[in-house]
Amino acid sequence: MCLYRHSTRKSLSALLCEMASVTVRSSALCALALMNFLFVFGTGAEFVRFISFRAIYHNITGGPPLCRDSVSWSEALRDSAVLCAAGVDIVLLVLFAAQHSLLAWDPIKRTCKSVLGVLNRAFYCSTTALALQVLMRFWQPVTGAPCLWTVSTAPWDTWFPLLCFTLHFLCWAIICSILLIFDYPELLGIKQVYYECLGLGDPLSLKSPRAQRLYAHLRHPVCLELGVVLWLIPSLPLDRLLLATGLSAYIALAHSLDKQDCEYLSAQLHSKLQLFSLPPGGSEEPDNHKQE
Repeated sequence: MCLYRHSTRKSLSALLCEMASVTVRSSALCALALMNFLFVFGTGAEFVRFISFRAIYHNITGGPPLCRDSVSWSEALRDSAVLCAAGVDIVLLVLFAAQHSLLAWDPIKRTCKSVLGVLNRAFYCSTTALALQVLMRFWQPVTGAPCLWTVSTAPWDTWFPLLCFTLHFLCWAIICSILLIFDYPELLGIKQVYYECLGLGDPLSLKSPRAQRLYAHLRHPVCLELGVVLWLIPSLPLDRLLLATGLSAYIALAHSLDKQDCEYLSAQLHSKLQLFSLPPGGSEEPDNHKQE
């Protein structure tokens, strides 16, 4: 009897220790996921300022000139300061593309997943945010070269920046909406931690094969909107041309949508529109019953 009680107390003690260990691990995972979210969210807000507000706000307030239209391109391209600043910007763009591509490469992705486990996606987002922080902190404005275009004739020197500001605001609103539709918590690695703590497995594996295929081809579904905010500005100096060209080319090359993906997107859009078109209290069901 005493041996049985001793064995029971020992098993209860082991169970409590195991529960405490699981609780500590879950708390640590949640804390890391929250820190990642705050860092990525803050970096995203700063990226909006870097891409949109800096370029447009300058024209509204009449800040220092972004470029020198009094010099020719042949003279500017012989200026060591222009070449040095442009070279630094190109290196920063290459570093960002290298980080974003290498960590998405299957062999490195599998290695990171085996080491980091459920924090793999959060690590990818954090390193991407870190690469963006480096790009924004060390970006060099090229003020010694002429602008490729500038709107300086009244009244468009006032109205066109305001138009750009309005369109940029709409594009960023659309980008935020699309990210929410494309499962923003899963994209940031928060959902993976949440599902791990609840023992539900990988959230991406619970999606349909067609949805997984689409996510593999289109993890950043904001190409058109980013193109607008990159190129639609009142003045286009050389450094902005490098930034817009580099990011636009990377976005275009990073996606590989095919006919099956487009058919899946069309079917999903059709099912959502059917839901909105149903009469109140209607019993009609959309053809696509599974929501992914």
